[in-house]
Amino acid sequence: MSNKLYNIGVEATLEVIGGKWKCVILCHLTHGKKRTSDFKRLMPRITQKMLTQQLRELEEDGILRRIVYNQVPPKVEYELTEYGMSLKPILDSLCAWGERHIIMEHGDLSAVLEDNVLNKKGEAEPLVTS
Repeated sequence: MSNKLYNIGVEATLEVIGGKWKCVILCHLTHGKKRTSDFKRLMPRITQKMLTQQLRELEEDGILRRIVYNQVPPKVEYELTEYGMSLKPILDSLCAWGERHIIMEHGDLSAVLEDNVLNKKGEAEPLVTS
């Protein structure tokens, strides 16, 4: 048991899924198993070193599992654990808020949101501000 203290629960959440790439990796995994090559194709700006590091940390935290197939050539896939899937509503909310923010700041999603399998351009509703 750790002696770590948190001020509020969001600190614990961000300790696990914080950073530039972890939420993106997790969003992709909510759509099924992925291989390293899939991540590199879906996230072309991530370095191999960073991808490996983030995947290892998420595995250590019990968020995803690494599946190694005993074959030649070797095959490795990553998938969310049941515990990791419990993050899906949070990830969906983060994506929806981000799309609303893009619309508020840039007028429409196509101005700055890349064409990607996870993006539903034009489907986010603008935030209502009073």
